[in-house]
Amino acid sequence: MSRTEAKQRARVGIARLRSLLLGLLALVVAATATACTSGDDRPDIVVTTNILGDVTREIVGDEADVTVLMKPNADPHSFGLSAVQAAELEQADLVVYNGLGLEENVLRHVDAARESGVATLAAGEAADPLTFRTADDGGPEGGTGEPDPHFWTDPERVRKVTALIADQVIEHVHGVDADTIRGNADRYAKELTELTAWMEKSFDRIPADKRALVTNHHVFGYLADRFGFQVIGAVIPSGTTLASPSSSDLRSLTEVMERADVRTVFADSSQPKRLAEVLRTEMRGQVRVVELHSESLTAKGEGADTYLRMMRANTTAMVHGLTGA
Repeated sequence: MSRTEAKQRARVGIARLRSLLLGLLALVVAATATACTSGDDRPDIVVTTNILGDVTREIVGDEADVTVLMKPNADPHSFGLSAVQAAELEQADLVVYNGLGLEENVLRHVDAARESGVATLAAGEAADPLTFRTADDGGPEGGTGEPDPHFWTDPERVRKVTALIADQVIEHVHGVDADTIRGNADRYAKELTELTAWMEKSFDRIPADKRALVTNHHVFGYLADRFGFQVIGAVIPSGTTLASPSSSDLRSLTEVMERADVRTVFADSSQPKRLAEVLRTEMRGQVRVVELHSESLTAKGEGADTYLRMMRANTTAMVHGLTGA
């Protein structure tokens, strides 16, 4: 074979290879375009916290995508958003968030989405919120206080919010089947009613003189109101984990616990328990710290990966912690 023939064959081979690569590239571009188009056509609901995210998914089912911003085992008071997540908020068909100051680092992004025309639902504000009062406000009976954002510790309030989420999805998320959404919401509402009845029966095992709660921070006001408990104090005397107790706060709490003969502190498993351990030291080791999943769901398979499982796990832990049984 002459050198000229070899060069000609090489040029033909390169041309065929180039043609093959261009064909493959065209296929990739076409597939990507198809995927983007199908994704853009599907409505998207963005939810800030994972507890509300689970509730929303139960209602929406397969009718739309539900994007949850808060990761498992995170703290709703302190988690933040990436630039991509912030952009997702402004491109959503509906944003469901807790409100009442809970998502302290996220609310400005929710406000920006609302200002850009995105429909938003503040679930906590629609859940007949209770007022949280610190000692500085005058205690339980005085002061103006501030709304307590932790409404989900009362499953009956979650049941009320379920209907509101369904209404907002039907109104603002185009393309969903209204009958399917309402059917999902009705089914889930029945499960919440069953949860309330089960919790009442479980808590009946706790004597009246043992129904005093001390927590890492004030998170169980709604549960106490629904099921007949008294919240006598918190290690962090605030409705947010971002606050810090003073030494006088801890002294006051130990005095209250001594008077009420309370030896159990409930601390959220997703938050540092150092302060609860400090309280244990203050009371000479005579305090038990019981972990609950009060503000965040866990990852799948970790015992509290849905709202229903979280509430059942917490109820069981509280009964055991307050009765020893």
